[in-house]
Amino acid sequence: MSIHNKVALITGGSRGIGRAVAVRLARDGVKLAINYKSDRESADLVVGIANKMGVEALAVQADVSDSSQVDIMVDQIIGTLGNVDILVNNAGIIHDSLLMRMSEDVWDEVLNTNLKGSYNCTKAVLRYMVRQRWGRVINVVSVVGIEGNPGQSNYAASKAGVIAFSRSIAKEVASRNITVNSVAPGYISTEIVADLNPEFKELILSRIPQNKFGTVEDVSNMVGYLASEEANYITGEVIRVDGGIEL
Repeated sequence: MSIHNKVALITGGSRGIGRAVAVRLARDGVKLAINYKSDRESADLVVGIANKMGVEALAVQADVSDSSQVDIMVDQIIGTLGNVDILVNNAGIIHDSLLMRMSEDVWDEVLNTNLKGSYNCTKAVLRYMVRQRWGRVINVVSVVGIEGNPGQSNYAASKAGVIAFSRSIAKEVASRNITVNSVAPGYISTEIVADLNPEFKELILSRIPQNKFGTVEDVSNMVGYLASEEANYITGEVIRVDGGIEL
């Protein structure tokens, strides 16, 4: 059984891990809705890549923290592609600060995008998955949501919240042949890691038994597996893709 011609919504799908997930699913013949908040050009590039692979795709704008925008986005996807079978909640932001210096606005911004965004998108697509008795919800979280990290209390709380959210929803929809899982990357070679100073990079590498940063493909391959029929008996899990890092 294949996921060929299924429809996937990838939030934050224009860059980094989201882009890699899009390419991975396109390789399996999955139709794509690439969500972006502001960078339409990058989203269109991903759509172009999918089209060249023979896959139908479209770019859809929405701020995932706004439920009304999410509902409009999902209606657009249903109208164009016919369904949403696979949801990858990947959109997320980081705004680091020690708690004593963290403003309420910064706390709210991170929680609203990372945690509320996952709630908004999952709720919006779940009714379609329940109706057809098939679905995959895959949430991109972080090892920080498991271990915690100084200066990232807002980010850690948001990702830990998504993990608990995933486990709860997995139990709610398991009888409908819908799986809900989380993928927890460690330090992955993205723009954020590239901007770290060399000394901090060396410190991080010293904590990774494999002594290397992960690639976006390491994460997207796990997402692709969880989206497949081969993973139909896996739900409510948190799978770390982190090289064995010790935070």
